[in-house]
Amino acid sequence: QVQLVESGGGLVQAGGSLRLSCAASRSIFGARAMVWYRQAPGKEREFVASIAGVLSGTAVNYAGSVSGRFTISRDAAKNTVFLQMNSLNTEDTALYLCNFQTALRDYWGQGTQVTVSS
Repeated sequence: QVQLVESGGGLVQAGGSLRLSCAASRSIFGARAMVWYRQAPGKEREFVASIAGVLSGTAVNYAGSVSGRFTISRDAAKNTVFLQMNSLNTEDTALYLCNFQTALRDYWGQGTQVTVSS
């Protein structure tokens, strides 16, 4: 079992920045990938960014809507994945969820709310 705890969300003005964290209850060495998703009210959950597992390299991927503004990174020693979000706009308002993918199953956190005001 893996418990994931997201933090770092909040209310920010458009153009501002936030840094989200996702802390895992055990080593992230076993993950195939760690992924950030988001879900806005009334919308489907959407992919935001992913980073390969520690043993799989450093490949990262971003949704087109956040590419160039968001940066995903990890600190394996702290079992934590980060999402640096810059140049936020109102369309980034959503619940941001962390996903930990292993060969057997995926694990999800409860999410952290990001609200961007105009």
